Amino acid sequence: MFNSDPFSEEPPADRPDSSTKSTRPTKPTRPTEPDQPAVGPNEAPEARAHATPWHAARTAAARAAQPLPSVVRPLGDALGQALAEPLAALTDLPSFDTSAMDGWAVAGPGPWRLPSEDATPEGTGRGTAAGILAGHAEAAPLSDGDAVRIATGARVPPGATAVLRSEHGKVRGEGRELYASRHITQGQDIRPRGQECRRGDALLPAGALVTPVVLGLAAAAGYDELTVTSRPRVEVLVLGDELLRAGLPHDGRIRDALGPLLGPWLRALGAEVVAIRHVGDDPEALHTAVSASTADVVVTTGGTAAGPVDHVHPTLRRLGAEQLVDGVEVRPGHPMLLARLAPGRYLVGLPGNPLAAVSGLLTLAEPLLRTLSARPAPSPYRARLTEAVQGHPVDTRLIPVVYQHGDRARPLRFHGPAMLRGIAAADALAVVPPGGADQGTEAEILDLPWTADGIGISAGTTTGTGGAP
Repeated sequence: MFNSDPFSEEPPADRPDSSTKSTRPTKPTRPTEPDQPAVGPNEAPEARAHATPWHAARTAAARAAQPLPSVVRPLGDALGQALAEPLAALTDLPSFDTSAMDGWAVAGPGPWRLPSEDATPEGTGRGTAAGILAGHAEAAPLSDGDAVRIATGARVPPGATAVLRSEHGKVRGEGRELYASRHITQGQDIRPRGQECRRGDALLPAGALVTPVVLGLAAAAGYDELTVTSRPRVEVLVLGDELLRAGLPHDGRIRDALGPLLGPWLRALGAEVVAIRHVGDDPEALHTAVSASTADVVVTTGGTAAGPVDHVHPTLRRLGAEQLVDGVEVRPGHPMLLARLAPGRYLVGLPGNPLAAVSGLLTLAEPLLRTLSARPAPSPYRARLTEAVQGHPVDTRLIPVVYQHGDRARPLRFHGPAMLRGIAAADALAVVPPGGADQGTEAEILDLPWTADGIGISAGTTTGTGGAP
């Protein structure tokens, strides 16, 4: 067990935080829903009356919406979105017989005759003429015993039976005869037409995520644009009079860490971030900002508890919003919330502490945005904890971890609600059920967006900022 209070801002003093990361654990298993205990011995029942178990909250967020309508995007604008219809080949791939290597296209058994323009000094194996290059139209047919130089990707001439690699051929007889230095087989180093697919073949199903490789495949298959599910439009409202947007903390004010964090993170989740605005601790300003927003999802930071300047709940009541999740049994981040502002429009209320806000992103925002954008759900998997983690008596805990050898994950220090140092070094978050987890326990793992698929960080742009500094 950790030697210090796991819910404290103070990290354990006896645990080094340096590590050599390795690959993601390789033994995925489907997680089970942990039992959710009743109210803990030190917590009043009324304080937890509306809190939702962590797994149930994620499920509610995923089921709260329907996918947005599809749109047609140029290839360059479709990265990170989901295909709204199957991807079928518009052409054979390759669309003609293609040379897989630099060398000679040959017909029949050798030795072979070379055209006079391909003359070369004895034994060099390289002609002085270019021969058949990629991008050229079909060359003249070859007869048995003929050969001609060919480049990788060039169209194989009719009659050719194989491609002899440059390093496997020798030219003799004053540059007119080609000999093979090793056995050559029929069709060797020729990519036949339709080897990868035929026109009309299904390449990917609807719902597949558009990765950089998918963009390349679509281009090769003849596409200039793709039909994809729309990106959810998200507006971020960073709340608090105490937040500075530049410089060092002073006079009781602190730097805003969530403004710089949330935009890229939400884009990594497939959203189009239309604005990041700073709003002071003013209920009328918050009401105006939320009611005026036209985004599919409004994300707020702070103001979700019951303090003197926590204005999110009163604002939702004034707007007649439907509360879908009001508090989650998770640490950090339990005062998060999800509300439906109107049909097709939502508000995700994140706590104001940075790591607690990250918890809210993974618990409520990620499932909601995944459904709206029709992105595939990540494959669940587990990893063995290299150290014990003390648990909360009632709530699930999310702990930053780094991957180690095989299927192991090491918990990190600096995991207090207001800390980002631990997760900045993390590969993922481990889901620790109520009561904690012993060393060697298989814990459910939540990948971070940039470790899960490596795309989407720069997908979409923030088109506006505003509000007070």
